[in-house]
Amino acid sequence: MKVQGKMFIWLSVFVLAMAIVYGWWSKEPAGTTALFLAFGLCIMIGYYLAFTARRVDAAAQDNKEADVADEAGEVGFFSPHSWQPLSLAIGGALAFMGVVFGWWLLYFSFPILMIGLFGWVFEYYRGENQTQ
Repeated sequence: MKVQGKMFIWLSVFVLAMAIVYGWWSKEPAGTTALFLAFGLCIMIGYYLAFTARRVDAAAQDNKEADVADEAGEVGFFSPHSWQPLSLAIGGALAFMGVVFGWWLLYFSFPILMIGLFGWVFEYYRGENQTQ
């Protein structure tokens, strides 16, 4: 994790320098703003990774003498299946169509979005996957 944190912090320094040069050279506000926002995102991710790296055990990638096999094992828990993203996608599509066709369509999309959101958050608290 220390390596990734340093990479993102150095990337943020590069993006900041490019934002300053781009803003000074082009005098174009949209691209300059996008580059400064990219700097903010890079610095947030870099700070988070560097902050977290101090609180967790050193990974194999932090050891210069480590082999590839040292990182073998369980990576984490990944959900095998879920229908909730489908309901969120349908609700989101209806919400964005509400912008095009009329704001009244948001009244139909909001309940679908809420069902999908609550279902996704609480899917491991009930049903067949309760004990996982």
